[in-house]
Amino acid sequence: MGRMLIIADLEETCCATPRGLELAARLGLEVEVVAFTYVSLASLRGNSAEQARVRKRLLDTRRDEVQAQIDSQRRPGQQVTLQVVWQKDIDQWITRECGKGKVDLVVKTGHRSETLVHTSTDWQLLRECPVPVLLVARKRWHRTKPVLAALDLSTTLRSKQALNGKVLRAARDLAHGLGVELKIITAIEIPTLLADLDLVDPLAYTRDARRDMQPQIDKLAAAYDLPEHLFVSKQGPVEKVITSCAASTRAQIVVMGTVARRGVKARLLGNTAERVLRHMKTDVLAIKP
Repeated sequence: MGRMLIIADLEETCCATPRGLELAARLGLEVEVVAFTYVSLASLRGNSAEQARVRKRLLDTRRDEVQAQIDSQRRPGQQVTLQVVWQKDIDQWITRECGKGKVDLVVKTGHRSETLVHTSTDWQLLRECPVPVLLVARKRWHRTKPVLAALDLSTTLRSKQALNGKVLRAARDLAHGLGVELKIITAIEIPTLLADLDLVDPLAYTRDARRDMQPQIDKLAAAYDLPEHLFVSKQGPVEKVITSCAASTRAQIVVMGTVARRGVKARLLGNTAERVLRHMKTDVLAIKP
């Protein structure tokens, strides 16, 4: 049995907790909810007793609020532990906790905005957290809709081909556990410069790309006992192809790989998962290599 770590929202309305509790019950996972709280106590400098009193009061209040949410949303007989943590840097705490090897999945409500000077907790977790991260959409999800696996079948890199396998295995197992259909999508993206200069025939490029993908499709279909007709490819930018497919199939979860970039380049460009997240309207499960 695996272990799920649910990050309780700071707001009263929490999407991650009910979604995580339902998934854990259906997938047979142990559950721990972690709730963060923090406020600067600098104004009480020099008065350690008062700082300790205020901190305890805030932690107790937070515990009572989140425990009430858990009690109202967990399934009959479902065991849920709660940890309340005094922490400002949420993403760093989560990454350290997951690095201990005792967490298999993090569930968190998605906050999908980013500027050059501010990187949200979501982006930091996508780049740094060593375990899969499920970012829960704020809208109501469709419990009976399919799981969509987004693959990069055009890659020739062994590391990314291996990541395709991890994504597909996670999506297949998730679909099986939830009792829903599995769908698979890959994008055929014509390089922007070639398209802008009209240097390639889009139809020929797409046809050749599909031919080149076939060995990977054969390999993955055999490895995961899946029919080849599930592997669908569409021409267009990756983020548009995936979000369009997710919308048309009304997928409840999109499973995709994420390979972190670092430094200023990551903030300016982001990676494929981050580009997709800016457009996605459903839950996204991000898998690391």
